[in-house]
Amino acid sequence: MTTEREQLNKVGYVLLRGFLDKNTVSEIYREAREIFSVQIKRITGRTVDIDDRDAFENAMFEFFEKDFDAFVNTGKTVQHTFSLHRLALSEKIENALKDLGLEKPVIGARPAMQFNSRFLSKGGSKHWKLDAHQDWRTGQGSLDSTVIWFPMVDAGADIGALQVIPGSHTAGLMEASTSGYQGGITAALKVEDFVQTEFQVGDMLVFSSFLVHQSGNNVTNNIRWSVQLRYNNLAESTFIERGYPMAYLYKPEPDLVTPNFPSVEQLKEVYK
Repeated sequence: MTTEREQLNKVGYVLLRGFLDKNTVSEIYREAREIFSVQIKRITGRTVDIDDRDAFENAMFEFFEKDFDAFVNTGKTVQHTFSLHRLALSEKIENALKDLGLEKPVIGARPAMQFNSRFLSKGGSKHWKLDAHQDWRTGQGSLDSTVIWFPMVDAGADIGALQVIPGSHTAGLMEASTSGYQGGITAALKVEDFVQTEFQVGDMLVFSSFLVHQSGNNVTNNIRWSVQLRYNNLAESTFIERGYPMAYLYKPEPDLVTPNFPSVEQLKEVYK
């Protein structure tokens, strides 16, 4: 019987059914929607039930159209929720990574929450549907760097769950465009080589950062809510020899985001 570690090494990914506690996933999903709902009310004037999926997501689309900058900033804010980071740092995730071969796992990039829909796209942007790519190009960490991906809603082909090419993780780093978010692979790939993944809430895909994968096509009117976690292995020899490179750059804005803010009166009111 092939072990999960053997499968990861052989085909580049393993789908762990029911690995995540559904309540944990639900908490992350709920916290993100609650944050969005505050700004939805401010921008659209609508108080929307976050558990009414269609009504809430239609309000998301309206928010996106009415105040793109506020939407982007809210999208950034949901990346920093305690519930999301608790899971990324959990003992359960750490042990799973060790069982799959990462001797000394370390976070490779901040946890990322994604909410993909063609209705949340401007100017032909493909951020909602990423072309075939390898995550190692944006991380450039250990050779065995590993990605965890899971949806926070049931996800199959219709909502654009990931499509992967088994065994592509050992084909090397492929030529890619450096434009856009992930640098899409420029080499010709065969459509028939991609395998469509299917998920229930609680399922988790673990894959090599060299695995070629792409977004499926979300043809529904709903948002594909998902989470991506990235990890490096501190014990991997080339990672050590390269001095633990960190390709992600996090830095503050050089100028005030809100000009002439805050006033002395506002600070006094906060600390009265």
